[in-house]
Amino acid sequence: MNQTTGQQEKRQPVLSVKHLTTSFLGEDDWLPVVRDLSFDVYAGETLAIVGESGSGKSVTSLSVMRLLKAQSSRIEGEVWLNQRNVLRLSDKQMRDIRGNEMAMIFQEPMTSLNPTFSIGRQIAESLKRHRGMSSAQARAETLRLLEKVRIPNAKARFDEYPHQFSGGMRQRVMIAMALALKPKLLIADEPTTALDVTIQGQILDLIKTLQEEEGMAVLFITHDMGVVAEIADRTLVMYRGEAVESGATEDIFHRPQHPYTRALLAAVPKLGSMQGRDWPLRFPQINLQTGEASVPQEVAGTIDSGLTPLLSVKNLSARFPVYGGIFSRQVGAVHAVENISFDLFQGETLSLVGESGCGKSTTGRAVTRLLKPHSGAIDFDGFDVTNLGKRDILQMRQRIQMIFQDPFTSLNPRMRIGDALIEPMLQHKLHNRSDAREKAASLLQKVGLSPDMLRRFPHEFSGGQRQRICIARALTLDPKVIVADESVSALDVSVKAQVVNLLLDLQESMNLSYLFISHDMAVVERVSHRVAVMYLGEIVEIGPRAAIFDNPQHPYTKKLMASVPVPDPSRRMLKRQMQVDELKSPVRDNGYIPPQRQYQEVSAGHFVQV
Repeated sequence: MNQTTGQQEKRQPVLSVKHLTTSFLGEDDWLPVVRDLSFDVYAGETLAIVGESGSGKSVTSLSVMRLLKAQSSRIEGEVWLNQRNVLRLSDKQMRDIRGNEMAMIFQEPMTSLNPTFSIGRQIAESLKRHRGMSSAQARAETLRLLEKVRIPNAKARFDEYPHQFSGGMRQRVMIAMALALKPKLLIADEPTTALDVTIQGQILDLIKTLQEEEGMAVLFITHDMGVVAEIADRTLVMYRGEAVESGATEDIFHRPQHPYTRALLAAVPKLGSMQGRDWPLRFPQINLQTGEASVPQEVAGTIDSGLTPLLSVKNLSARFPVYGGIFSRQVGAVHAVENISFDLFQGETLSLVGESGCGKSTTGRAVTRLLKPHSGAIDFDGFDVTNLGKRDILQMRQRIQMIFQDPFTSLNPRMRIGDALIEPMLQHKLHNRSDAREKAASLLQKVGLSPDMLRRFPHEFSGGQRQRICIARALTLDPKVIVADESVSALDVSVKAQVVNLLLDLQESMNLSYLFISHDMAVVERVSHRVAVMYLGEIVEIGPRAAIFDNPQHPYTKKLMASVPVPDPSRRMLKRQMQVDELKSPVRDNGYIPPQRQYQEVSAGHFVQV
C-alpha cells in the first residue's frame, strides 16, 4: 500500500529506529558494524533495506528484534515499536513482544524449524502459549493459517515434519508461524534468497497478499534489487554499516543519487537485455566512487561448431537406489537424470537451467565422472567417459574441470592458497614445484588477484575472491571444458558481475568451453550461446540462446521466465497468480520404464519436448 509523506507525518510509525549503532566486541575494543541508522516503517507499508554482504542489514534486523548476544554485542540508540523503546525492556517483556507484536522470518527455514516436531504442533504450541487457546482451538487456527499461506492439502500435512516439505513450503510454514500471533511488524531477512526463482515469485506474491489482508508493516532485508522493485514502497540502501540513500522505491530506481546505489543498479542483470545480440555480453564495470558504468563489451565469436563436438552426451541417465522395509531392500530409485542428450563445441557456453532437484548438477557430475551414470554414452575429446578406468579418469580430468557453488567448502581451510593451486599440477606430474609455483602466481594475476596472496589461507579472502581462486585452480591443468555448477549464485550482485566478466574474458583468451549450470535466468541470458532447460531429470527444451529467450515454447520454460524478478518498481502491484505447487518427486518404483520422449524442431537447432 503506497502512502504519501504527508499521510505518514499524521500517523505514528509502527517501527521507528533512531540513531541505531550496533557494535561487536573485538580483541581490544568495540567494533561498530551499524552506525547511526535511522528509519521509520508504517502500517501497511514495506520498507526494503538493501545492500551487499557485510553492509549491516541483517545485524540491523537482529538489533531490532534484540536477538544478539548481550555479552558480545552493544546496541545504542532507540528502537520504538508501537511507541515503546524495546532497547529498555526486560528479557521477559521482549519474549512477549516477539511474536505478539513483531515477528521474523529467516533466510533458511530448515534451521528455524524444530526437526523433531511436526509443523502443525510447532505452530499450535505458540498459539496455546501466547493466546491461551485449547488444543482443539489451536489446531483449528493452525489449519486456517496453513491454508492462508497456500499450503495445498493443509489438513493432511498438519502432522508432517519439516524434512517432508520442500524449501518453498517450509518458508510458507515459517510465514504461517510468524503470522500466528497477528504481529504489527513482520521482519523478513532474505526470505527468498535460498529458493528457486518460481518459488521465490510465489513467496513474494504471498507476502504482498497477506500484507494487504492484515495491514502489517513489513521490513524486508535483501541484496536483490529485482526483489526490492517488486515488493518495496520505500528503500534504504546500506553500505559498510551506514545508510547512504533512502526514499521512495521509484526515486531510488529512476533517480539514484549516491554512487553506490547507481553501481548496485548498474550491476543488476536484466532479463531481455540481450535482444538483438548474437554473442555473450560482459557486465558493465562500475566505479564505486562515482557510480559510472563502462560500456559493456561483447565477447568475440569463440565457437568452432563446424567440427566434431568437444563433448557429446547421448541418452544419459543417472539413478540413485532407494532402500526401505525391515530388510533395507531396494524398493525403487531416484531418476535424477533421464535419457538426456546434448553436444558442446569448442569455445561454446551451453547453459543447463532449472530448479533444485531437476538433475542439472547430477548431469555435471556425470560428465566429469564424479559419479558413474546408470546408462548412456559420454564422449569427451576422444574419451569414452562412461567406461574409463581409474588411470584414464585422471588423464581425462586434465581436460575437464569443475567449479562448485560454495568456494569455501571447495578449498582446504588448512592449506595455503599457493599449495591448493600447486597440488593439481604436482598430482598430474605436469610441473616441478618451482615451475608450478610460478604458474600459480601467473594464474592468480589472470583471475585478478595478486601473487603475494599465495601465502594466505581461504578464510582471509572474501567470497568473490575465493571463487576467483577456485577458477584459477580449475585452470591449473589447462582444461578445454569447465563445468561451472552454480558458480556465481552465492555471490553479491556486483561480485557476480565481476566473476561472470572474468569467465567471459578467459573464454575469449583461452577458447574455453563452459557447461554453465544455473537457475539464474538473467545471468544465463548474458553468458550463453545455447540453453537447455531441465525439468524432473529431462531436457524439455534446448536451442540457441536467442530462440529460448525470445520464443520459449515449453510451459515450464515460460514459467521460469515469468518468475524472474524484474528491477522495475512500476510492476510492484502486479501479482503473478502462479499455481502453488511443489516439484514432483523423481522417485520411481522398481521396474519403472520411462516413456520415450519426442522432440519437435521449432526453428534451426531449437527443439522442444512434445
